[in-house]
Amino acid sequence: MASELEPEVQAIDRSLLECSAEEIAGKWLQATDLTRELYQHLAHYVPKIYCRGPNPFPQKEDMLAQHVLLGPMEWYLCGEDPAFGFPKLEQANKPSHLCGRVFKVGEPTYSCRDCAVDPTCVLCMECFLGSIHRDHRYRMTTSGGGGFCDCGDTEAWKEGPYCQKHELNTSEIEEEEDPLVHLSEDVIARTYNIFAIMFRYAVEILIWEKESELPEDLEMVEKSDTYYCMLFNDEVHTYEQVIYTLQKAVNCTQKEAIGFATTVDRDGRRSVRYGDFQYCEQAKSVIVRNTSRQTKPLKVQVMHSSIVAHQNFGLKLLSWLGSIIGYSDGLRRILCQVGLQEGPDGENSSLVDRLMLSDSKLWKGARSVYHQLFMSSLLMDLKYKKLFAVRFAKNYERLQSDYVTDDHDREFSVADLSVQIFTVPSLARMLITEENLMSIIIKTFMDHLRHRDAQGRFQFERYTALQAFKFRRVQSLILDLKYVLISKPTEWSDELRQKFLEGFDAFLELLKCMQGMDPITRQVGQHIEMEPEWEAAFTLQMKLTHVISMMQDWCASDEKVLIEAYKKCLAVLMQCHGGYTDGEQPITLSICGHSVETIRYCVSQEKVSIHLPVSRLLAGLHVLLSKSEVAYKFPELLPLSELSPPMLIEHPLRCLVLCAQVHAGMWRRNGFSLVNQIYYYHNVKCRREMFDKDVVMLQTGVSMMDPNHFLMIMLSRFELYQIFSTPDYGKRFSSEITHKDVVQQNNTLIEEMLYLIIMLVGERFSPGVGQVNATDEIKREIIHQLSIKPMAHSELVKSLPEDENKETGMESVIEAVAHFKKPGLTGRGMYELKPECAKEFNLYFYHFSRAEQSKAEEAQRKLKRQNREDTALPPPVLPPFCPLFASLVNILQSDVMLCIMGTILQWAVEHNGYAWSESMLQRVLHLIGMALQEEKQHLENVTEEHVVTFTFTQKISKPGEAPKNSPSILAMLETLQNAPYLEVHKDMIRWILKTFNAVKKMRESSPTSPVAETEGTIMEETSRDKDKAERKRKAEIARLRREKIMAQMSEMQRHFIDENKELFQQTLELDASTSAVLDNSPVASDMTLTALGPAQTQVPEQRQFVTCILCQEEQEVKVESRAMVLAAFVQRSTVLSKNRSKFIQDPGCALCACASAIPSKLLESRSCVLGIPRALL
Repeated sequence: MASELEPEVQAIDRSLLECSAEEIAGKWLQATDLTRELYQHLAHYVPKIYCRGPNPFPQKEDMLAQHVLLGPMEWYLCGEDPAFGFPKLEQANKPSHLCGRVFKVGEPTYSCRDCAVDPTCVLCMECFLGSIHRDHRYRMTTSGGGGFCDCGDTEAWKEGPYCQKHELNTSEIEEEEDPLVHLSEDVIARTYNIFAIMFRYAVEILIWEKESELPEDLEMVEKSDTYYCMLFNDEVHTYEQVIYTLQKAVNCTQKEAIGFATTVDRDGRRSVRYGDFQYCEQAKSVIVRNTSRQTKPLKVQVMHSSIVAHQNFGLKLLSWLGSIIGYSDGLRRILCQVGLQEGPDGENSSLVDRLMLSDSKLWKGARSVYHQLFMSSLLMDLKYKKLFAVRFAKNYERLQSDYVTDDHDREFSVADLSVQIFTVPSLARMLITEENLMSIIIKTFMDHLRHRDAQGRFQFERYTALQAFKFRRVQSLILDLKYVLISKPTEWSDELRQKFLEGFDAFLELLKCMQGMDPITRQVGQHIEMEPEWEAAFTLQMKLTHVISMMQDWCASDEKVLIEAYKKCLAVLMQCHGGYTDGEQPITLSICGHSVETIRYCVSQEKVSIHLPVSRLLAGLHVLLSKSEVAYKFPELLPLSELSPPMLIEHPLRCLVLCAQVHAGMWRRNGFSLVNQIYYYHNVKCRREMFDKDVVMLQTGVSMMDPNHFLMIMLSRFELYQIFSTPDYGKRFSSEITHKDVVQQNNTLIEEMLYLIIMLVGERFSPGVGQVNATDEIKREIIHQLSIKPMAHSELVKSLPEDENKETGMESVIEAVAHFKKPGLTGRGMYELKPECAKEFNLYFYHFSRAEQSKAEEAQRKLKRQNREDTALPPPVLPPFCPLFASLVNILQSDVMLCIMGTILQWAVEHNGYAWSESMLQRVLHLIGMALQEEKQHLENVTEEHVVTFTFTQKISKPGEAPKNSPSILAMLETLQNAPYLEVHKDMIRWILKTFNAVKKMRESSPTSPVAETEGTIMEETSRDKDKAERKRKAEIARLRREKIMAQMSEMQRHFIDENKELFQQTLELDASTSAVLDNSPVASDMTLTALGPAQTQVPEQRQFVTCILCQEEQEVKVESRAMVLAAFVQRSTVLSKNRSKFIQDPGCALCACASAIPSKLLESRSCVLGIPRALL
C-alpha cells in the first residue's frame, strides 16, 4: 500500500512547496472573516501534510507544516518577514528576571539548603553556577521532568534570588510595568487575532471525542476512506502483554511490536494499523479480546486519518505558541489573556479551564505539551499566575477526582501543577483567604475515603484492589496540603485567621475519623486466623506527620489562633471520648491512705487502638501554650479549668500499656501485624507525632492531678494494682505454683511501668516542657546515638527525625558534641562523642530501642572501666521544667511511688522469697538517683523567700508505718550494698548513698542533727564492709563454678543414656508390666515413706511441659488438656526402598518423635496446610 501512495505523495509535496507564506499572510490581512479563512486553510492543507500513510515521517511533516501552515502565521503576526520581525520584538522586549527553564527528565537540579524557602525551590545548572548558592550547603537531584527553574523568584529564596544572568538593576525594582507597552498596537491586534483563533482550534481538536467526523468548520469536501487503529497507553498492562497482543492482532514481528509498545509508553498513543474501517476494526477487536481476560482491556480507537492529522498539528501548534512567546513578554501576556478569557458558556468555558478539565481524557503526549505551555506562559507572568491559581483552586476538587480515577502517574496529570502554585507563599495565603483552599483540600481528601465503621472512623480492612489503588493516589492531596502550609505567615490578617481556623476545623474532622481506628483485641486461646490490614493506617499517619507539625507551627505564630485552635481541639477530643468510660464499671483504688475513683479497664481484654491523633495534637498545642507563654499571659481565655486529667491520660496510657504488654509477650497470638505497628510507633519516621506526644500528654495530665492518683490509675492499667496494694502479695504469688510465663510477664510489666515513670520525669528536652530550645533537643539526640557507637554522617542522619524541609539540624550542633575521625585507607569517616558530653548520657533515654539501650550501656561501662572509674551510670542533671509542668517532679516523692520503690527493694533484700528481676531494681535505683539530683538542684537554686518542698531525702530515711513496719528505703539500700548477688549494681548504690550524704549536708540545719549522725555511720560502714563484700563475692564465684561443673556432668550422663537406649529397655518393660498394680496404689507425697512389693506406693509422675512452635508459649501435658499434635511428613525413599510395589497406607497419619508440638486447637484452621488429617485432631 505504501508503494502505491508514493507518486501521489510526491505530487502533493510539490504543490505544497509552491505555496508562498507571504502571499497567504497578505490574503489573511485583507480578510473580513479571519477565523473562516484560517479554518479553510487548515481544513485543506493539514490532511495533506500529516498522516499520509501507515508510517509517520515527522521531519518531513514538520518541514511542510512550517512552510505551509506556521510560516504564514508568523508573517501575519510580524507584518513582515519573521526573520527580521522576531529579532525586533526580542530587542524591544525587556528581559524577564525569571529564568523559567523547564526541566527535562534526568536533568540535574540544585536546591540551597541554607536559602531555599522549601525543598521544591530549585535552580538549573547555569543559574546555580552563577549564584551565591554554589558556596552554601546544597542538595543536587535529577528532575523527573515538568518543573522549572526558580531563579529570579524572590519568594523562593531567603537571600540571593538572582544569578548573575538574571540579576535586576536597582532601577528595575521600582514597579512592575505592563509588557504590552513594548509592542505596537498593530502587532498587539494581529497577535491577539492569531492567538485567539489558533489556541481555540488546538484546544477543540485535542479534546474532540468523535472518531469518524471532524468539527463542522474543518470538514473536507472530499473525504478519504482511510483510518488508523490507535492504541493508547495505560499503567495496568505490562510491556510483555502489549507486545504479545500486537503480534497476534496486527501480524507484526516482535521487533516491530517492541517499537510500537515503546512509542505508546513514551508518547501515550501510536497507530498500529492503517487502512479502511473494517481492516482497522478487526485489529481492534483482537486487541480488546486478548487484554480483557484479567484486567480492563487496552484502550483502542479506530480514528479517521483526518482527525489524527488535525490532532497532530494541534500539538505542533501548542509547541509553536510556546516558542513564539519566548520572543517577547508582551506576546506571553496576550496568550495568557486569550487562555483565561471566559467563553460564551460562562464559568469553566475559558480555553485553559477546558484543557484542564479534559486532562484525564488526553493521552500522555498531549498532556505534556500543554503542561509545558502553561508553565512557559501562565506561570511565568506574575499577574496571570494569580488568576490561573484561582481557576486551579476553583476546579481543584474536579481535577483531583479525575486524577484519582485516572491510571497515569502524577507527573502526567495537570494536578501536579499544584507544586508550582501552592508553594508560592503569597499565592498560598491568597487562596486560603479567598478560596478557602485548606478546607477544599481536606474535604476532597475525605470524600475519597468513604469506607468507615459504625463510629465514623476510617476502615481499611478488606480493601479491594481498586480501593487500595485509589487510596495510594489520594495520598497526593496530603502533599498539596503540605505545600500550602510549608511557609509560615509572619503577619496575620483577620481574614487569614478566620479561614485558617475553618481549615483547622476540617483538619480536626479528618483526625477525628482517625482517632481510635483499627482497634485490636488480644487473642487468647488460638492464633489469629488472618493478619489484619495495618499498613494503610500507618501510611496515612506517616504522610500526615509533617502536616500535623506544620499545623502546630502555624498556630504557634499567632496567639489568638493558638488559643482558638486549643479550644477547638479540646472540644473534638471531648466528642471522641466524652464517654471515655466505654461503659465500664467505676471502681475505687486505695494505696497508702490515698483513694481515687476510676474505671475497670483491662488493656489485655478490651479493644485498644494505637491511633490517637486528636489527643496528640492537643498535647502539642498544650506544649505551645507553655512555650509561647500564652498560658501565663491569658489564663482567663483558656479552658484549663474544663480539662479532665483522667480523660486526657486514659487513651495515651492504654497505648503505652499495650506496648509494654507486647514487650512482655502477652500479644504473641496477634501475629506480626501488631509487632510491626509497635515498631513504627517508636520508629524515627512516626515517633514525633505518636510516641513522643503520648508521653507529653501523660506529662500534661500528671502535672494537673495528684501524683498518687495518677500512679494508682497507672498500676490499674498495667494490671499490677493487686501486687502493690496487697501486703506480701508478691511472696504469696511466687510461692504458689504459677505458670512461669505469668511471673515473667508481670516482671516485664513492672519494668516497663518504672521505665514510663522515668520517661515522664526525665523527658523534658522538648521546648515548652522543659526550659530548653530546639538546639538542646537535637544535641541530646546526637549524644545518645553516639553513646551507642561512633557513627558515619549518613548513619547518624538516618537516626534523627527530619522536618518538613528534610533537615535534621545536625550540622549546626555536631561540632559541639562530637569529634570527626577522618577515614583511613578503606574505612569511613566517623563522628565520636566528646568525653565531656558523656555525663549527659541517660541509660533510659526514651528513643533507645531495647537493643540500642543494651549496646549503649555496655559501651559506657566499658569506657568507664578504661578510665578507671566506677561503672555506675547515674542519671544526668536535667534542665528545670517550665512552670506549666513544674509539678511533675512530685511523682518521685509521692507516697505511692515510695511504696512501689520500697516494695521492690524489699523483694531484692529477701531475694529468695519473691519473683523479681535485676532490671526492675536497676530502674528503681535510677529513679532514686533522679529524685536526689532533683532535690540537689532545688537546694542549689533556692532563694530566701522560697522553701524547698521537695523532701525526698527525709522521706526515704523514715521506716514504713505499722502494721507493715518495713525498714526505710535508705536502710534497704545499705543492706543491698553488701549483697553478693548484686555485684553489678554496687557502684550505683554507692553513688546513691554518696549523693544522699551531699544532699543531707546541704539541707541540715545543725551538725548534731540525728540525720547527720546517721550520715557519718554510712561512709564508715561503706569502707569497713568492702573487705567483707570482696570475700563474699569470691565465695559466690566459686559456688557458680561448682554448679556449672555439676550441670556439665548431668548433661554427659543424659547423653550417655540417649546413646545406649537398649541397655535401659528392660527397665522400661518392667515399668509397663507393673503399671496396672500401681494405678490402684495410694499416691506418696515427698515427705512420706514409700512401700515396695506388689502393692507398692505410686510415685507421682514428673510434670511435663512442651513449647508451642508458633507462639512459643508453654503448656503442661495432661490427659484432660487439649491434645498435642506432632506434625510430620512421610514419603518413600528414592534410594533405600527395597519393595517399591508395596503401598504405604495414609502416610500423612505418621507421627515423628523429632517433630515439634502444636496444640490441636491451633490446627483446626490449618490442618490442610500442614498436611495433618482431621481424624488426628
